[in-house]
Amino acid sequence: MEKDQEFVEYVVAALVDNPDKVQAERNIDEMGVLITLTVDPSDMGQVIGRQGQTAKAIRTLLKVVGAKYNARVNLKINEPEGSKRSPRMEDRPAAAPAPAPAAPAEDPSVVDDLKL
Repeated sequence: MEKDQEFVEYVVAALVDNPDKVQAERNIDEMGVLITLTVDPSDMGQVIGRQGQTAKAIRTLLKVVGAKYNARVNLKINEPEGSKRSPRMEDRPAAAPAPAPAAPAEDPSVVDDLKL
């Protein structure tokens, strides 16, 4: 197991409730190193974080680890069925258009004040 893979497993295992179900798979291709992370579905929210901040932080740290070994390292998080994460914006049904605001009730005194 390489250092970058060990790093991901160590950090993610410290974050989740089920550290024994954390698995990281390492693949190398022409784009660099790809680490694919799989966690328990109930732990997805902890790995992703609010608005993806935790996942972004892990990716940033992983790039630093990769730079130390002169490798381009990317992280892919497998999203298992039944994960506790809200649907992405493009997956949500389109919202119904908002109704037009009601016209204000006409007050005849306003028209009389205009002196037309």
